[in-house]
Amino acid sequence: MSLNEKQPSQIIDLGDQLSLEIVNDVKNPLIGRREISGYVYHQGKGTPSLGVLRTKVAEKMKVDLGSIYVISLVTEYGIGRSKVLFHIYPNKKAAERFVPKYIIERNKTLQEEMQEAEEKEKKQKEKEQKSEEKKEGQ
Repeated sequence: MSLNEKQPSQIIDLGDQLSLEIVNDVKNPLIGRREISGYVYHQGKGTPSLGVLRTKVAEKMKVDLGSIYVISLVTEYGIGRSKVLFHIYPNKKAAERFVPKYIIERNKTLQEEMQEAEEKEKKQKEKEQKSEEKKEGQ
């Protein structure tokens, strides 16, 4: 199939009244990623968060969560539909190499954010303990 041929769209049920219509699925051999564009239907609900959307699509497409990123999500007013662009990389290392840091931050799931907050809190406590020990030693 050439790049100019129109592919038939595919609809995937993501659960929670969400569905994904894949309009275009292109393999980019230069970077080694899949670029999927389409529409997310969310009738009667607000626009899904990037983390939730990323998790559901990774689960349905059976790919590692660290290798899929939502590059853009634009909601169309009043329709209950959003235009979406995903990039799927062969592994997490390749994704970290090509995906900008602000997109990685934007795509974090609630679980990833909680882990990060716990680690930050742990480091802060260690830092406070060291400073207290230093004061006692003087």
